Amino acid sequence: MSSAAALIAPTADARLAAALMARLRRHARFGSIGELEPIALRLGMVQATLEPRLESPRLLVFAADHGLALEGRQPGDPRDGTHALRSLLDGSALAATFARVNGVELTVVDSGISESFTHPRLLSRKIGHGTRNARVAAAMSVEQAHAAIRAGMEIADTLRGSVIACAGIGNGAPASAALVLSCLSGVPVHDFVDSAPGTLDLPLEQLAGLLESARARHAQRSDPVEVLAAVGGYEIAMMAGVMLAAASRRRVIVPDGSAACAALRVAASIAPAVLEYCLFARSNWHPGLDRALELFDAQPMPSAIVDAMDGTGATLAWPFIRAAAALLGSVDG
Repeated sequence: MSSAAALIAPTADARLAAALMARLRRHARFGSIGELEPIALRLGMVQATLEPRLESPRLLVFAADHGLALEGRQPGDPRDGTHALRSLLDGSALAATFARVNGVELTVVDSGISESFTHPRLLSRKIGHGTRNARVAAAMSVEQAHAAIRAGMEIADTLRGSVIACAGIGNGAPASAALVLSCLSGVPVHDFVDSAPGTLDLPLEQLAGLLESARARHAQRSDPVEVLAAVGGYEIAMMAGVMLAAASRRRVIVPDGSAACAALRVAASIAPAVLEYCLFARSNWHPGLDRALELFDAQPMPSAIVDAMDGTGATLAWPFIRAAAALLGSVDG
């Protein structure tokens, strides 16, 4: 993964930043541009230009199940669920609806759901039928983690567009994300635990205790990919690969949700400059996500969503991103 890090250039450029701010200040005579200013600045810095051009925005939703959540369940158990996956594919999910309305291309990827599931609109890059239970063994092998990261990089390399949003769904996805974030940040896992959809069906304190036992089992691991393999998921690994590849091509990255934040933490541990390519979105107001966003000192883009599937907030943020770019491209003289 060191080669990926070497391909990601830092965006810092004091002269360009000053020129971008000068352009944005010209709009002050018409009124404050508020939260659009940092978005516009980030767009210009990512593309290294005073007039960023945005095209073919895309939302990638990666689906995978986790052994922590699948313990004791039988194949075909309705809780193994493809419900969220089906709603995305049939267009009934809010994320799919708003993607369609706002002109955002939606790609749904099977990274490792437990069931054998096919659909003409589903991109299958399955690494395994769900991970193992991180309480009793590593969730996946290091080789599987690397394979999933590479798959994500390959997916990003094949897609057009200057903006790529990422979200992850699946049984146990929030719990796995909490473990990855905790292990890589040193923050107690309890801080990332909440009642988001896909969390294990347990009282929060009991869930936090269960996850702490999994964290303790793998406490000796510090390498980001080894941590990912021990407690993470296939969707987190693929999103990390997408982020690394997207940043290497100077694309804007929009993480949405705890699984995407966990992926970003992995990617940033490999290549810190990837953080400079990110604009954050959110689809719910669960406190565990608040703590995850604090790790990046992130202020998410505006969203009207209170509690929806991850990825929905990114589709609603697209008009703000487009408006921010217009502030730079439409300045006269």
